Amino acid sequence: MTTSSRATPVADLVQQARDGQPRAVARLISLVEDRSPSLREVSAALSPLVGGAHIVGITGSPGVGKSTSTSALVTALRQQGHRVGVLAVDPTSPFSGGALLGDRVRMQDHALDEGVYIRSMASRGHLGGLSATAPQALRVLDAAGCDIVLVETVGVGQSEVEVAGLADTTVVLLAPGMGDGIQAAKAGILEIGDVFVVNKADRDGAASTRRELRSVISMTDRVDGAWKPPILLTTATTGDGVPEVVDEILAHRAHLADSGELRRRRLARTRREIEALALTEVRSRFAHLSGDARLDALAEQVLGGESDPFAAADTLVESL
Repeated sequence: MTTSSRATPVADLVQQARDGQPRAVARLISLVEDRSPSLREVSAALSPLVGGAHIVGITGSPGVGKSTSTSALVTALRQQGHRVGVLAVDPTSPFSGGALLGDRVRMQDHALDEGVYIRSMASRGHLGGLSATAPQALRVLDAAGCDIVLVETVGVGQSEVEVAGLADTTVVLLAPGMGDGIQAAKAGILEIGDVFVVNKADRDGAASTRRELRSVISMTDRVDGAWKPPILLTTATTGDGVPEVVDEILAHRAHLADSGELRRRRLARTRREIEALALTEVRSRFAHLSGDARLDALAEQVLGGESDPFAAADTLVESL
């Protein structure tokens, strides 16, 4: 038996994912979500294969039509021949721990399209509108050959800015007549948007919402040559205006590549991912210290005035 025929299950899964087999993609993402013992092997196998997909974050307040807009964007991208991945994050119930993965319901139009892979993920209590395992799941979709991956966040308003650190292009959705207007786009949300979309443009107030948003954005300081976020009107339920959103996303991708900003964003993203994994590892080690003699001894020293909490913490970290 040759070495190649004794390929590990992970290597087989990665190759099957590269060949476009959705079951393999699903199994790899499940390994990521479950923090499988083979996760390190999965990561090592994927690393040489990633970097080709353009990551597009889709965010906004609940009710602005994120899921419908995501589905409409998939349709428009597929019409241009792009292979599309969708990572949709749904909130986890604080009571049952479960999540209604509603995007599987809303995107049934693409269920039989072999050029589209849709995966819903539960946030599992992670703040910022994403799942803690989203970066690794995106690596799977990237390695599986997706040209563009759409990341739809939970929808938590102004605090939902983490997606900007995960995406190459961030699309911020608003809708007229919801009482949020610019309120939904101020603070953190306003700064992260690369493309702004006023959805439900068939409703009264869409034009005024666009004007208000344009006025606020015009007051933002930008360096010469910086990308100026466009503000578009769409009606996702009918598809009106959606092709123009795709055009602006692709234009932003070209701008990022030409300016060198794409590499800077991805380098910063990778740095944050490494830091998060390192902190997770440290936390897991500290979790095993309950009742540990070292921790008890240090606590006794602090309590007896022989040491202070900062010095004790330094000693504990060094011992790990």
